[in-house]
Amino acid sequence: MRALLATDKIGTALPCSVIVQEKTLGKVEVSALNSVASMQAILNGDLHKTAIEVRDKLKKIIKEL
Repeated sequence: MRALLATDKIGTALPCSVIVQEKTLGKVEVSALNSVASMQAILNGDLHKTAIEVRDKLKKIIKEL
C-alpha cells in the first residue's frame, strides 16, 4: 500500500514475485524478486525506502523457512 501512495503508477511493476519450487522430493526452494533492484529505475525516495523494507522482510521470511 505504501508503494502505491509513494507513486500511483507503481502497480504496473507489482506484485513482488515469489516462486516456490519442489526441487527434489521433500526439498523446496523459495525465491523472491529483489524489490530494490526492480524499483531502482523509479526515482522516488519514499518508494526506495519501502522497497528496502520489502526486500529485508522477504529475506527474513525465506531464511526462517
